[in-house]
Amino acid sequence: MSFDLRIDRVVPVTLDELYWAYVRPELLTRWFTPAPWRTTEADIDPVPGGIFRTVMCGPDGERNEGVGCILDAVPAKRFAWTNLMGPGFEPKVLGEGDFGFTVVIDFEPASEGARFRAEVRHLTEADKRTHEEMGFETGWNVALDQLIDLMIGERG
Repeated sequence: MSFDLRIDRVVPVTLDELYWAYVRPELLTRWFTPAPWRTTEADIDPVPGGIFRTVMCGPDGERNEGVGCILDAVPAKRFAWTNLMGPGFEPKVLGEGDFGFTVVIDFEPASEGARFRAEVRHLTEADKRTHEEMGFETGWNVALDQLIDLMIGERG
């Protein structure tokens, strides 16, 4: 039984642009959270066992900090992390209301730019359902559109 959610799109940016938008904090904070939410902080060490930390803030003062562990970081090919471990592959206990997941994003060549394939693997059906109810599909697509706009804008 699969507890996965997926996004699969061809986008008009390069493989390098996709990858660097995920691993450079100064870029990630500009697109990662669907507006009107914002990512105000990011710490990323793009090596297996490295930190993947974000702070997301909502329009009404909400604050959500997530700390995870990078599992794989291959420039222009793949970026993967999980919230089930902390940096250094240290096991961690999730907080109340949190759900466990692992994200695997593959970047592949496409004639129109790049194919973006994200798979978010959840521990349980309930975790998957919670993520769906939070607006996974809309949120991830809006964030990806923000990434595209940023990368196209950076080209000048």
